[in-house]
Amino acid sequence: MNRRNFLKQSAFTTAGTMLIPHFLKAYESQMLGKGPVSTGKILVVVQLSGGNDGLNTVIPYRNDIYYRERPTIAIRPEKVLQLNDEIGLHPAMEPLKALYDDGLLTVINNVGYPNPDRSHFRSMDIWQTASDSNKYVNTGWVGRYLDAACAGKAQQPYRTIEVDDTLSLAMKGSELNGLAVLEPKKLYNQTRSSLITGLSKVNRTGHDAHQPESVAYLYKTLAATVSSADYVYEKVNRTSQPISPVPAGTILAAYPSNELGNRLKTVAQLIQAGVDTSVYYVSISGFDTHINQPGQQERLLGQYAEAVGAFMTDLKTAGRQNDVLMMTFSEFGRRVKQNASNGTDHGTANNVFLIGGGLPARRVLNEAPDLTKLTDGDLTYSVDFRQIYATLLHDYLGADDVAILGRKFDGVKIV
Repeated sequence: MNRRNFLKQSAFTTAGTMLIPHFLKAYESQMLGKGPVSTGKILVVVQLSGGNDGLNTVIPYRNDIYYRERPTIAIRPEKVLQLNDEIGLHPAMEPLKALYDDGLLTVINNVGYPNPDRSHFRSMDIWQTASDSNKYVNTGWVGRYLDAACAGKAQQPYRTIEVDDTLSLAMKGSELNGLAVLEPKKLYNQTRSSLITGLSKVNRTGHDAHQPESVAYLYKTLAATVSSADYVYEKVNRTSQPISPVPAGTILAAYPSNELGNRLKTVAQLIQAGVDTSVYYVSISGFDTHINQPGQQERLLGQYAEAVGAFMTDLKTAGRQNDVLMMTFSEFGRRVKQNASNGTDHGTANNVFLIGGGLPARRVLNEAPDLTKLTDGDLTYSVDFRQIYATLLHDYLGADDVAILGRKFDGVKIV
């Protein structure tokens, strides 16, 4: 087994279940040196899992076709939070409308990819790997960014963090995976369990020159994870040295008590604590609205908007709003025509939100969906999502987008 396959297959690469002997600390000291230089910019990716209905999120409230095709689930014009004279936000998204009014929200319409796939699993894989729809890739675009950032330098999984107890494919690289951290203290304690103490008595040094490559790589991977767990926990708990106008790790905004609110609160805590992470990844599920869509989507969009509003308020108070850019996406949109169950079925193109980051206040970047030019009943994409990735990688994070994405994609004018 080579180390690339080991990294993909080994259960040890899930940070929440690490079994790490004490003897790895010596190996850690030997292998981990000076890390990559940070640009100071932070990207937060929010994934709306299930296929959010973009047409009822960014609503073409003057379009007769929209109301004709959705007689019972369309958002009435008087309820829409207007962004311009064509489109507006779902009424549950008032905190996002406030961000738009402050020049912090950019809406990109008609985002997709060629030959779209309507399977949740396959389309999510395509978005997470940045692959063509007819190709299967076992590394993610954020994982490849991490590979590039740490190439020839120290292995630092904490440079990309997913706030979860498992890693998405997006976070997995060829040489290194990101770090899954749901609670920093929990991860720290797991690397010091009684089982680990017992394993430390194994009669092995970790420096045997005759070890198989996979075993040596195991030690290296586990050592990097131990080091990352130490680093993140110590940063979060070091409150005596301010890194902004407030003490490190202080949470200032009132976050909603839901899953996304809790996870964005963790991201804010890590940012304010000075953790040297360039990309955070967070997800919220439940957007597969085949049946009785209006109530379910209203609840989810409200949770999303409230959590994002609190997060941005927190960053503003801490003086970090211009350092952090949030991108929100879903694996596909929904079909234009509602179904017989007061819901919508899997579609294709969708909208993407960019929030904060000190970007120019472009607000609505491109044209609203053209409901007269559908493809098999679905919206036709005009922006390849990899164009957005390329721009974020190259112009925002300062990375080699061509190397990470595998080829050149024309950027979009957002940075």
